Amino acid sequence: MELTFEETMENLEKIVKELESGNLSLDDSIQKYTKGLELSKHAYELLKNAESKLKIEEE
Repeated sequence: MELTFEETMENLEKIVKELESGNLSLDDSIQKYTKGLELSKHAYELLKNAESKLKIEEE
């Protein structure tokens, strides 16, 4: 199941809080950072798709 934009942003916010806490090991921090990048790319793609739909509807 693909995450919605809202779910993606919630997950990103959780990761940021975990990284900012400073309580993670280096390995865990790297894993969280990598997951955050993946989520960020996913959110960007969702926004691009929404923008494309809006442009098509405006025409």
